[in-house]
Amino acid sequence: MIQLRSANDRGHANFGWLNSYHSFSFGSYFDPQHMGFSHLRVINDDTVSPSAGFETHGHKDMEILSLVLQGTIAHKDSTGNVETLPAGEYQLMSAGKGIYHSEFNASKNETLKFLQIWIQPNHLGGEPGYQQKAFGEEEGLTDIITPDGQNGTLAIKQDMRLHQLILSEQTQLTWQVDLKRRYYIHLIEGELSLNDDTTMTAGDGAKIQSLEAINFTKLSQSRCKALLFDLI
Repeated sequence: MIQLRSANDRGHANFGWLNSYHSFSFGSYFDPQHMGFSHLRVINDDTVSPSAGFETHGHKDMEILSLVLQGTIAHKDSTGNVETLPAGEYQLMSAGKGIYHSEFNASKNETLKFLQIWIQPNHLGGEPGYQQKAFGEEEGLTDIITPDGQNGTLAIKQDMRLHQLILSEQTQLTWQVDLKRRYYIHLIEGELSLNDDTTMTAGDGAKIQSLEAINFTKLSQSRCKALLFDLI
């Protein structure tokens, strides 16, 4: 079963300096039908004005993933990390027993666009952690996150995996999946068909359950880029 989550149906908040679209309930946006999917709790598609950003604030017991789509994030946190996160790089912050951080658009002239993603951990407390890495733009599926950080991936406190999907020269890709697990796809750019019966455009999401395989077909002339979450 594939259940489409249209980009046009997402929650929306505009504070002037921040324009944000919520795939799941977040902040003042509440929809009991969209409270998350498995341990995937938040996907916010954020656009931040030049020099603006999120002042120092706290998190606890949450795995927080950021992927910059355009521009650069200036990051500071209470464990001593002072980093910049450019477009294409992934940042995974484990809040653990508690962490404070700030995120700002590092540019005085250009807009920042990034995805903010929250995953609930499978155990609470512990020391906060910080990871950051670029994985390139290879064709096909690239492993980004695993529970044990195998093969240079980012390690997360949950039984889940994240894959980056890129179809550029290649128009189709079929992936065999586990019937006992659930999957969520967030399309970042392009136009994509799932199993020849569900069409996705940029910003759309799709919940997938009880299928033996997913057939990805690129419909746009330009490339497709998506995140594929493998969840329990």
